[in-house]
Amino acid sequence: MLAAAFLCIATLCFAAAAAAAQPSGELSARGLDSLLQDCAFKAFLRPRTGIVYEGKVPSNLTGIHVSALRLRSGSLRRRGIAGGYKEFRIPVGVVEQPYAERLVMVYHNLGNWSTSFYPLPGYTFLAPVLGFLAYDAADLSAANPPELDIRAAGDPISVVFSGVGPARPGGPPRTCVFFGVDGSVVFNNVVRKNTCLITTQGHISIVEELIVPPAPAPRGGGGGGGGRAAVVDVGGGKGGRREWVIGGSVVGGAALMAVLAAVFVSVRRCGRRRKMRRMEDAAELGVPLPMTRVGFTKAPVALHTRTRPFLENEFVP
Repeated sequence: MLAAAFLCIATLCFAAAAAAAQPSGELSARGLDSLLQDCAFKAFLRPRTGIVYEGKVPSNLTGIHVSALRLRSGSLRRRGIAGGYKEFRIPVGVVEQPYAERLVMVYHNLGNWSTSFYPLPGYTFLAPVLGFLAYDAADLSAANPPELDIRAAGDPISVVFSGVGPARPGGPPRTCVFFGVDGSVVFNNVVRKNTCLITTQGHISIVEELIVPPAPAPRGGGGGGGGRAAVVDVGGGKGGRREWVIGGSVVGGAALMAVLAAVFVSVRRCGRRRKMRRMEDAAELGVPLPMTRVGFTKAPVALHTRTRPFLENEFVP
């Protein structure tokens, strides 16, 4: 009973600690997609096909830009988007799955929130993370409209990052990084200095590898003698540390053996005490014999005698 209560309390404490460790209001990348979709659809007060509508994001996400564009799927496939959609150049031959008569393309510009939702250790973002996702436009007031899968059947979709300047001479190479809706990360070459090519919906940016300069070599104390003295000091430190480790291991092993011996002795004593108690209990539960006085002493006597003796035959000599 006590063990179950302790386990219950420990579980509740662990859950409370985990909840406290998780920051309140934490939002994943896919959760941000759903939030921006809702903001974009709210911009359709009087929706018209082919018009870009700018959405408003919550105040705690200031710096992110979102917009929406409603299109006919047939027109998108046959004509693409003349003049592009923000930084995206949509060519002819783009199709969606599953089929929808009308669709809404939601544009994302994460701005200074790029590294928060799409961290990429070892790389530096040279441009904000841009993205677009397509949704079924059958019901613009729906809470969670179906998300469509956009594919470029012919030429790829071009993403032009106008804010990215020319590469530095001798600097690290630049590359395009694509974040798929399934969580995949794909790297590709930059074309025309500031353009990336994609064939499906998702998020994309331009990054360069972060090169960490090597740590400076330690300087000696001056001359070969100083170097040898440094080597001797390091060796002595290692030897002393090794001796401490060995000594600590020996002391710990001896302490462990002493504890085990004490536990063994205690277990044996408890076993002997239990055996004596069982013998005493068995003796007390035996059949009591009546007592009689014989002279000046008392002695137990049996109530009945054993089997009476009898002759094997009645022959009397």
